Parts: sequence; C-alpha cells; structure tokens
Amino acid sequence: MSDYYLPGLENVIASETNISYLDVEKEEIVVRGYDLIELAQHVSYLDIVGLLLDGALPNPDERDSIEEKLREEYGLPQNVNTILQLLPEQADFMDVLRTGISAIASYDVDLEDRSREANTRKAIRLLAKVPEIVANGYRAQTKQPFIDPNKELSYTANFLYMITGRVPTKMEEAIFDQSLIVYSEHEMPNSTFAARVIASTQSDLYGALTGAVASLKGTLHGGANEAVMAMLLEAGSEANLEALMLNKLSKKERIMGFGHRVYMKKADPRALLMKEALAELALDKNQLELYNMCVLGEEVMKREKNLHPNLDYYAAPVYYLLGIPIELFTPVFLAARTIGISAHVIEQHDNNRLFRPRVHYKGPRDLHPPQQFGHLSRKDEYE
Repeated sequence: MSDYYLPGLENVIASETNISYLDVEKEEIVVRGYDLIELAQHVSYLDIVGLLLDGALPNPDERDSIEEKLREEYGLPQNVNTILQLLPEQADFMDVLRTGISAIASYDVDLEDRSREANTRKAIRLLAKVPEIVANGYRAQTKQPFIDPNKELSYTANFLYMITGRVPTKMEEAIFDQSLIVYSEHEMPNSTFAARVIASTQSDLYGALTGAVASLKGTLHGGANEAVMAMLLEAGSEANLEALMLNKLSKKERIMGFGHRVYMKKADPRALLMKEALAELALDKNQLELYNMCVLGEEVMKREKNLHPNLDYYAAPVYYLLGIPIELFTPVFLAARTIGISAHVIEQHDNNRLFRPRVHYKGPRDLHPPQQFGHLSRKDEYE
C-alpha cells in the first residue's frame, strides 16, 4: 500500500461523475455540460432540478410537470411538525433541519428502494418538503404559527413566502431563484462527499442528506454567510467596516466570505453574479449603503490579503434584504443544494463502490501488555 498522504484529501480524485466539475483554469462551474452562471442567467431553479435529475434541461411542459409533482408533495405530516415544536428553543437551526429530514424518512414508502426511479421520486419529495422544514422549524423555534404552502405561487416564491409570511415581488422571486441555482450544485464539497460516502454503504437518500446537513453545520463549511452578515451589521457603515476588518486581520482572525479551497486566488464566479443581484436589490430597497459596504470589504481583502469573495459574501446581504432571518441562511443553502446532493446519491447508487480508505499510521508498534494484565481467566472459579 502506498504511504502517499494529502491532508484533507486535497486534490484527491474520489469519484467519477457526470454531474459537475469546477474548472479553475476557465473559471467555470460545469453542470451537466453547461456553465452554471450562464444557466443562472437564463433558466429557473426548476430547470436545474430537471437537468440534475434527468441529465437534460426540461422543456416547458416537463418543467410544469416537475412543479406539479412538487406541489403534490407539499405538506409535512402533523407528527413531524409536532417534533419540530418539541425541540428546545436553543436548538441550532441546522440541528432542527437535520431532525426534520430524518423524521420524514419513515413516511416515505420508497425509503428502502435504491432504484433510480424510486430515488428520483424521493428527491422530488425532499425538494417539496425541505423548504417547509426550514420555515416551520424556524417558526416553531420563534413561537410563530406555521404558514401552509401556497400552491398558487411558484416553487421559489412559495419557499420565500413560508419563511417571511408575505408574497415576494417578481424581482425578489427572480433574485431568490437565481440564488437557489448558484447554491444548487458545486462538485464535491464536504457535505456532498459525506452524502456519497453514506450512500456507498447502500444507506438511503434521507440518511445521506441528513449526514450532509451535519457536515454543512460545521463552521469550516457552512455558516459563512451568517458570519458575513453579522460582521456587516456589527460595522454598520463603510468607515466602521474597514476599521473592523483591519482590526480582525491584525489579530489574525479569519474573515468569512473570502477565499475558497478550490478557487484559491481566483474569484468565485457565483459571487460576481450575486454582487449584481445585490446592487439591483439594494437600489430597489434604498439600501445602497449596504451594497457600498460590501464593495469596500471586497476591496480591503483584495488589498490586504489578495483574497477574492466567495458566494457567501454577497449571498448574505441578498438574503438579508429578501427578509430571510440570518439564522436560516445556512438551512436555505442546504435546501437549495438538496437537488445537487440527491443527484450525487442517485449516481452513487447507480454505480456503487463502498468508500473504504486507508490511513497513514504514525503511532507506535510492537507494544505488549504485562502478563495477566486485566486478563479474565477462563478457568471455572470453582475449580
């Protein structure tokens, strides 16, 4: 066995896939052959759902069929809503989401069927129910009444409606839809890898997605968008933001929303798209100072650390202006990524090989316990 070791599996090829690829040289996120940014500029999130599940962009009738299937699956079992209400008030919202996804698994008649057809049905059910778990989990924790799904609204508008309690404008709906697209799939981040590892044991889609939620809860993976918004609110102004960031850097504190394991020194193309969306939203809501703060923060990090913003840096203020509570930024991320993770689990089940890596052992060898140390005799005690 080779002793070759790369910490964090950096640049190790773990899977073959037809789903997506981060082409760093071309600065392109390839999804089923398409540039994700171009997709986000021209199609809807439900088109991405069809693309990721079926391998091709749906035509208008197929897209309508996807939306109708989602509407048919709206609604959580009452017992699941009760579970969400019984969780303690201090529960982390990613833990609430993880619990909700785990709870709905037992209601799925296809749970133990690993066929592509059954997995596709499960993916649609999850896409229909995860946004409601996000919204109801938050409302349960904050002692607010649940808002039933509105089947008259689009999938995207309904998601935002269940969270905020108001029907979004067409511009808000379009921007939120675009954000769901850019979060939908991103090759092999930790959460997707975790889901594929779980799926490789022939565990079910719900279990794999639950593991992905646990992974995304980790502060080195998810949560950056929440941290970005907290920093912007703490600063409150352009002048204060630069001072705050320089102070953090002087203390060698990490500033979230910048840099990426794969993109390294190049810009995250998704961040640039959300930067444009933020400019439009800030102008509409008379919040240009927030946009200007973000631009300044980007300039500070480029000047001081030669780091570019990633998606979370500009998605955070976009979600804030859409009225999404900061605590839900990461759960919404997971809801958007549900389709990408589902596609990976389906692909894993279709051509499975159990993940079973080895280690580079650095511990001692050839140790021996003292004679009779802690040994239980096999002799009969009455002998």
